[in-house]
Amino acid sequence: MHWSRRTATDGSEPLRLENQMGDSRRMTDRDFTGLKATFVNCTLKKSPELSHTQGLVDASAAIMRQHGVSVDEVRFVDHDVATGVHPDMREHGWPTDAWPEIYPGILESQILVVAGPIWLGDNSSVTKRFIERMYSLSSLLNDKGQYLFYGRVAGCLITGNEDGIKHCAQNVLYSLQHIGYTIPPNADAGWIGEAGPGPSYLDPGSGGPENDFTNRNTTFMTWNLMHLGRMLQAAGGVPAYGNQRSAWNQGEHFGWHNPEYR
Repeated sequence: MHWSRRTATDGSEPLRLENQMGDSRRMTDRDFTGLKATFVNCTLKKSPELSHTQGLVDASAAIMRQHGVSVDEVRFVDHDVATGVHPDMREHGWPTDAWPEIYPGILESQILVVAGPIWLGDNSSVTKRFIERMYSLSSLLNDKGQYLFYGRVAGCLITGNEDGIKHCAQNVLYSLQHIGYTIPPNADAGWIGEAGPGPSYLDPGSGGPENDFTNRNTTFMTWNLMHLGRMLQAAGGVPAYGNQRSAWNQGEHFGWHNPEYR
């Protein structure tokens, strides 16, 4: 399949993509109604304090909402989430735990975006706690006997005024694919200012909201999440054969052969 760019000679028509099979669609015709996304902002700042990470969340979420995606947003630090790797830490000595009230909304979403700042060159403590609580659900299975998060897609947004976007992103994306999420191409985006003390993303004169590299990557990430989310939704998730833990536990090993060693 060959894709080519087409524009009207007078420049009045929007950019189109056309393949040799005659499939030509305007960007404004793309409708992702029926998809749900959850953005988890792992800033250290409680509401209503200004979150620079929220600036990138807003940019990505606006594209999704414009094209029919239902979007929920969670500022993780606003909730009394316990530390631990069990679904409900109240069963393990904690007096309170908001996680059981948060994760059902994530499970209802085909798209997850984890957003957070860089501190000391790494993900924030809030991001790490969120990942740990996601991991707390990793032993659960979906109705096909696969790990619970199969059939969903994920990406991440990183902000800060020090180096570390790729380091933070690889940690987040690795963790999410490890528990079952599918990661599309170009699934991370971020913005960092000049190394050292200086303006953050939304500060006047930072250049963050105008940065073409950040804007391009955020846009690509957003569209790829929507495209792959819709593809998986239409396919009924990831095909089950060969990845069902429930079947493996019952003795079905999907062609695995352990060679004899002599």
